Amino acid sequence: MRTLRDNNWIEEKEIKREGKGRPMKVYSLKAGIDAIIKHFEEEKLNESAQAMESIQRLKQLIAT
Repeated sequence: MRTLRDNNWIEEKEIKREGKGRPMKVYSLKAGIDAIIKHFEEEKLNESAQAMESIQRLKQLIAT
């Protein structure tokens, strides 16, 4: 939820309940699901590329 909020992808509304207790929160998407999935996909691809780059550097160190 934090990532969704940080990227302004969701809208949050509070609905008061009858009686005591905290209000209920209702969330709805402001961005399309395709855009959200693409963001996470790109994030993981970047992480993977960085890991592969580190592995290649290690291989080069071992070879020398």
